[in-house]
Amino acid sequence: MRLLTHTNIDFLSKRKRYYLLSLIVAIIGLAALFYNGIPLGIDFQGGTEMQVRFSNPVEVDELRDAMDKSGFSGMEIKSMGSEADYLLRTPLQGEGQTVAEKIQTGITENLKGKSFEVLRTDKVGPKIGKELRTNAIYAIVFSLLGILIYLALRFQLVYAIAAVVAVFHDVIITVSLVALFNLIFPSLQLEFNQTMLAAFLTLIGFSTNDTVVIFDRIRENIKLFKNENIVSVMNKSVNATLSRTFITSGTVLLTVLVLLFFGGEVLRGFAFTFTIGIITGTYSTIFIASAIAVDWQNKVVSKKK
Repeated sequence: MRLLTHTNIDFLSKRKRYYLLSLIVAIIGLAALFYNGIPLGIDFQGGTEMQVRFSNPVEVDELRDAMDKSGFSGMEIKSMGSEADYLLRTPLQGEGQTVAEKIQTGITENLKGKSFEVLRTDKVGPKIGKELRTNAIYAIVFSLLGILIYLALRFQLVYAIAAVVAVFHDVIITVSLVALFNLIFPSLQLEFNQTMLAAFLTLIGFSTNDTVVIFDRIRENIKLFKNENIVSVMNKSVNATLSRTFITSGTVLLTVLVLLFFGGEVLRGFAFTFTIGIITGTYSTIFIASAIAVDWQNKVVSKKK
């Protein structure tokens, strides 16, 4: 099955425009990241988190007042899609279920007649949260390093570096856009937790796989079109794999959109991040990875001359 056949689009002649577009998006997104940030989930921040469901709707101000009276002043309270489901989070930690029990007692005493059930309780200590943050950074760095080594062995070093730079570009742009959307649409209630980290690691693998397909075709076409310059060969290769790129990305995107709209609050961070990552990864596969390889090779050739 092919969606696009016999395309002859000159992608690489406008590569500086694509660099500029990526730079503008990254600057705007990173400004939003530094201004507002992506809140850390309990996985990385530490604290106690409890999800409760009331039998009848409860106003968020009513619940916040009850928590203030119970000694949890400033507790973070999020609606989970209805006025009966809430997520309560506090940085306080205690031995065993001490904090969780105090939260339940506070609701019972200060919201009389409001029956509820505890759907889940999570507790992470500050030391564990710090270790998880460090391990998350290591996971991303070592995955990029592993990709660099693998591609350097499979292709030339220039292609390995181009692929890693493109993947790093995807991560930066995706983080920037997540922060930007979180600033513009706070109702999304996005936070950086283990599921969002999983989305970034999945994105790294997805984007790399797409880029490897194009680089494979480039390696074949360099042998077939020996008399043509590298820009022409790379344009032929990107056009030849365009149909495959759109079919793969479109299929995965449809699946992730189902998770985004029907997967619930728990999977929202993963689905939203990976949705942006698929779009960003497809863009970098077509417009960025090959462009970096071309500029690198042109620089090497000009130095030799």
